Amino acid sequence: MTNKQKTLKESFELEGKGLHTGLQIKVHFCPAPDNHGYKIKRVDMEGEPVIDALAENVVGTQRGTVISKGGIQISTIEHGLAALYGMGIDNCLIEVNAPEFPILDGSAIQYVKEIQRVGIVEQNEPIDYFVIKNKIEVKDEETGSSLLVLPDDDFCVNSLISFESSILDNQYATLESITDFATEIAGCRTFVFVREIEPLLKNNLIKGGDLDNAIVIYENQIAQDQFDKLADSMGVSRKDATQLGYLNNKPLVFVNEPARHKLLDIIGDIALIGRRLKGRIIATRPGHKINNQLARMIRKEIKQSEVQAPVYDPNKEPLMTLKQIKELLPHRYPFLLVDKIIEKSERHVVGLKNVTNTEAFFQGHFPEEPVMPGVLLVEAMAQTGGILALSSVEEPERYSTYFLKIDSVKFRNKVVPGDTVIFHLSLMDDIRRGIVAMKGYAFVGEKVACEAELMAQIVKNK
Repeated sequence: MTNKQKTLKESFELEGKGLHTGLQIKVHFCPAPDNHGYKIKRVDMEGEPVIDALAENVVGTQRGTVISKGGIQISTIEHGLAALYGMGIDNCLIEVNAPEFPILDGSAIQYVKEIQRVGIVEQNEPIDYFVIKNKIEVKDEETGSSLLVLPDDDFCVNSLISFESSILDNQYATLESITDFATEIAGCRTFVFVREIEPLLKNNLIKGGDLDNAIVIYENQIAQDQFDKLADSMGVSRKDATQLGYLNNKPLVFVNEPARHKLLDIIGDIALIGRRLKGRIIATRPGHKINNQLARMIRKEIKQSEVQAPVYDPNKEPLMTLKQIKELLPHRYPFLLVDKIIEKSERHVVGLKNVTNTEAFFQGHFPEEPVMPGVLLVEAMAQTGGILALSSVEEPERYSTYFLKIDSVKFRNKVVPGDTVIFHLSLMDDIRRGIVAMKGYAFVGEKVACEAELMAQIVKNK
């Protein structure tokens, strides 16, 4: 998998019944530009309002995920979003002509097949990952539900479901790699117990539910006339009330299909964080409500920092050593302020400096309380950014970068001897005519020490 964002190569459309409204619905998935994310447009309404598919816009979690903004509502979005997320699509505009997505067969497989048919195209911007660095946990003491997220190099999910049922009691499912989504998870359907159907109908829900778009679990025998009445209310054929088990027309895709479907729902709800996740989710008795609680918690962390502190593994070989840096930058001691480059793409670069007590500037700043000067933090950011800028030209050793402007500088925390400072620089716009504009951050641990917007010019040496 590459680290570039992706979108659909072409649009596609699906049509089917709405689970809760029973309406015949069309949903249209369209390519979208870099950094667009997932947005949903109600094309059946005046002005065609658009809602960002984000966790904070969720207003309902009963039998599906419901988002709303400005009084406009869209429900049952989780299977479509799971398909996008599971297939590596980062940017998509979804147009729908009703207040919910069609339920189709109760899984994400038809979305996945259409994505595979139209194809996926790589975009220019890098994927903006949210990396789990510390344990995150959400619990619901009343239901016994819990979601635990732990650090991991990939996105993985473990799902355990538990019901007081003779047909479906405990099941477990796992997804070790998102690349297995299409074959292992996408085709797993939603499920419902017969005992839940009547209350749902009374609440004006599942008007479009039938034995072709859900696994229906019949565990406690009821009278034949009551069973017939329930079948009639759903518009499905009558069944023998003495035959317990799964009532759906299509047999189970997997023995643990319900557990796998709950895993699918987790993916669809986690897609609402607006970023790709690197971490392992361990879910016990998950549901849309607690899934959304976790997504909101992660969204809150995302909002608190525009960019996460990069992950630094000192055991990993750097992308560029000090010797290689000196081949590009003209700076030398005591003004070379970057020790390593640990990550670089066409749009960003990450470097670091180990700050020691022997730095020349500590002799006067300040002898009794050594603090790295803020202006040198900005200079170190600029030098790191210079590596990215010079990588855009042929024979970079024949060029230098010079400051044109420094804006929006903020100093948030001190840098002192013993600190390892991580610099993250990313392009704010394309490089044009040698002009480079970057947003820079300096981190110590997880804390931002300094941030700034820098503009420089790439100039050929005489």
